[in-house]
Amino acid sequence: MTTLGAVFRPQLAPERLRSVCEVADSAGLEELWLWEDCFREGGMSTAAAALAWTERVRIGVGLLPVPLRNVAITAMEVASLHRMFPGRAIVGVGHGVQDWMGQVGARVESPVTLLREHLVALRALLGGERVTTIGRYVRLDDVALDWPPEGGGGGVLAGATGPRSLRLTGEAADGTILTASTNPEGVRKARQLIEEGREAAGRGAGRHPVVVYLLTATGADAADRLRAELADEGLEAASDLGVAGDAGAVAKAVERLAEAGADTVVLQPTGDEPDPEGFVRFAAEEVRPLVP
Repeated sequence: MTTLGAVFRPQLAPERLRSVCEVADSAGLEELWLWEDCFREGGMSTAAAALAWTERVRIGVGLLPVPLRNVAITAMEVASLHRMFPGRAIVGVGHGVQDWMGQVGARVESPVTLLREHLVALRALLGGERVTTIGRYVRLDDVALDWPPEGGGGGVLAGATGPRSLRLTGEAADGTILTASTNPEGVRKARQLIEEGREAAGRGAGRHPVVVYLLTATGADAADRLRAELADEGLEAASDLGVAGDAGAVAKAVERLAEAGADTVVLQPTGDEPDPEGFVRFAAEEVRPLVP
């Protein structure tokens, strides 16, 4: 069964989050995803608030830019979420937008190396291990968490787009997050690259969860808003990206991504979505019943 989620976009003010969370929880949405976009809202602070304001919806952070974060601090924060809200936090990490990383003096020469080192150390710390490592970017001396989460907290996801990063997520992450610029064929190719990474690392059999965002617009002006957003991203010619229409049209788009290999599809509203609470209710109450 395909998991369905929705995004609270950080173009919305932080104080708007509570009402969206409450609607997501009451409407039965499976997952609500948050972004740590520079220079808007902190991923861990908003995730903690969202979890505290809700009872059952899972909260995803997709993703935390690793150049901004010491891995020990990341592990402490992630572990705290998992222990306070067992089974409800989903955390992904990634390179971050390189221009933004440059703006704050955090851009590194090899983002892939940093992400690999961060993932290996983070998963070990969350798994209760005592870690000493001297890497190119990540350095730990006899570090262990006092309060690691049960079972490692369910794993760490990583965001990826290019072939090297996708192989890396198969090698070193517990799941992969794909952006809304990924069509069904892109999901298939990502799956292949992820499996190449898993095989190279000797990780054996087992499902590697793939989360993909789907740019979604609904309502009277849905097609216009979708076209405008794709144009802003330089993707106006990509007819197989995003979906505009009613619940039936959205469900079919979700199903195409699922058939290509996505385990979770997260509906991403346009940046100018006029009714974020209504969008979440639409996802949970109208689209979800149509998605197998």
